[in-house]
Amino acid sequence: MSGQFGERTEEQRERALEAVRELIRWIGDNPAREGLKDTPRRVVDAYLEYFQGYDQQPEDYLTRTFEQVGGYDEIVLLKEIPFHSHCEHHMAPIIGKAHVAYLPTDKVVGISKLARVVQAYARRLQVQERLTAEIADCIQKVLEPQGVAVVIEASHACMTARGVNTPGVSMTTSRMMGVFREDQKAREEVIKLIGIK
Repeated sequence: MSGQFGERTEEQRERALEAVRELIRWIGDNPAREGLKDTPRRVVDAYLEYFQGYDQQPEDYLTRTFEQVGGYDEIVLLKEIPFHSHCEHHMAPIIGKAHVAYLPTDKVVGISKLARVVQAYARRLQVQERLTAEIADCIQKVLEPQGVAVVIEASHACMTARGVNTPGVSMTTSRMMGVFREDQKAREEVIKLIGIK
């Protein structure tokens, strides 16, 4: 696999496999037992999938735009984009949904591209606050709209399945830019469209 971190060699893969075997030994099990023999391979392959965002440039998804939009000049909103990420503190899952809105200036992008931007940033080690900001900043930088609003709601396994052990808790973060930050009416409109309280 290639990307911004270059090719991954067989030697690197073998080191990753051995690292998983060592973790299995460290927790008290035997990586050679029947049920675990293939686990290092599965984990290494899963990590390549979980963290494929490091091999993607999210800005690239937004470069193909459309200027012929029939005079449309209202909010574009893609709601409830599901994502899976991993927290950079415990490498535990973050599972949530993102709401992404922008107010076009003179160009729009295919809506699937907004979801691809979310996925590219989510598939990296993250904290939710930075994930929210990265998505918004990327859209603002490439599309140069009048405003961007990103709201993320997510559950963090580092809190729900360990540590304080509080299942059912979710976290909400938002980033408002441009008109959604400066104009109270525009902000209220986008929040109402997203449907958050």
